[in-house]
Amino acid sequence: MDIPRYWRLRNQRYHLQGAKCEQCGQLYFPPRAVCPACKSRSMSAYRFKGTGRVYSHSLLYQTSDRFEGQAPYVVAIVELEEGVRVTAQLTDVDVDEVAVGMPVEMVVRKIYEEGDAGPIVYGYKFRPLFTRQD
Repeated sequence: MDIPRYWRLRNQRYHLQGAKCEQCGQLYFPPRAVCPACKSRSMSAYRFKGTGRVYSHSLLYQTSDRFEGQAPYVVAIVELEEGVRVTAQLTDVDVDEVAVGMPVEMVVRKIYEEGDAGPIVYGYKFRPLFTRQD
């Protein structure tokens, strides 16, 4: 990923920022310029809470070159509290403990490195949501 594109996507990658249609209230991630539901162009930035539940998951053994040092790893579809589903890698979890319905939260982690001289790309992943026990 080139530096200008990485810079443009930073709010999306670090803050889980999507879009909200001002006409019908529909939420989207990634953000969209036009609402597919009502065709309105009146969209505003919307920052998701970053918590949700695992909707579906898969364990990846075969990866692209960028991720070969991370395999095997879990990729999940996470349904956020707001109802939007996002695809993300799970982190800080044993692959045998991942289950549909597991509560998770968004964290910023290293995604990959662009070769030896390129930037280190950070972005969102999800980890199990730990609840405090009194």
